[in-house]
Amino acid sequence: MLNEHMQTVFDYPDALTPGVTHYCPGCTHGIIHRLIAETIDELGIREKTIGVAPVGCSVFIYNYLDTDFAEAAHGRAPAMATGIKRTLPDRIVFTYQGDGDLAAIGTAEIIHAAARGENLTVIFANNAIYGMTGGQMAPTTLPGMRTTSSPSGRDVEVQGWPLKMSELLAQMPGASYIARRSVHDPGNINKTKKAIKTAFQVQLHQAGFAMVEVLSSCPTNWNVSPKDALTFIKEQMLPYYPLGDYKIGDAIKTLV
Repeated sequence: MLNEHMQTVFDYPDALTPGVTHYCPGCTHGIIHRLIAETIDELGIREKTIGVAPVGCSVFIYNYLDTDFAEAAHGRAPAMATGIKRTLPDRIVFTYQGDGDLAAIGTAEIIHAAARGENLTVIFANNAIYGMTGGQMAPTTLPGMRTTSSPSGRDVEVQGWPLKMSELLAQMPGASYIARRSVHDPGNINKTKKAIKTAFQVQLHQAGFAMVEVLSSCPTNWNVSPKDALTFIKEQMLPYYPLGDYKIGDAIKTLV
């Protein structure tokens, strides 16, 4: 009798492959994967979605999403995605990139994709460090933050200031939707899901370039516990990388 009054409120996404991820304990890549998978399911686009993953921890996403994928050279995901989308304009094409990829070797690629207004969706996982290659300083590493290549902390007088990619790309006329979100607590995870869905809807409406920057954790290379890594995002990353919508184009205001 009890089952008659119960309903499913939470289920495993069809677009997410079964199994346990290989990511380090406390890494939030898995959370972002699930949000993308839920979005793909809800929009009913799995059969026509193509993801592009470059070098870095982000490359392993193709093991966990049940969609077509292409692997790009380091930093070149926007260029490859541009080619795929222009060749197959009916497909939904997205890139999944880390900060060492998107904001370092791939800076020119992402800037020009936004400037051209390519009809792409970009999910940008920013954990302020190089994860796969050993915890070196990234373009988004915070001032004073210690890494294997800045053991005394990032010195902005020598190494420059961290790049704020959402603010930078929001200036591009071809960008329709630029947002920064986080996955450090349930409330912000829900907000991130909504932003990711909006970014895919922008492409469905052929409204141009869309990017969601997601502040994420890397406990292993930050040398902290998974719990403390979430606190680090809240207390250290959010003040430098404020959350919010950095650009909402006129053509998509009804979607947000």
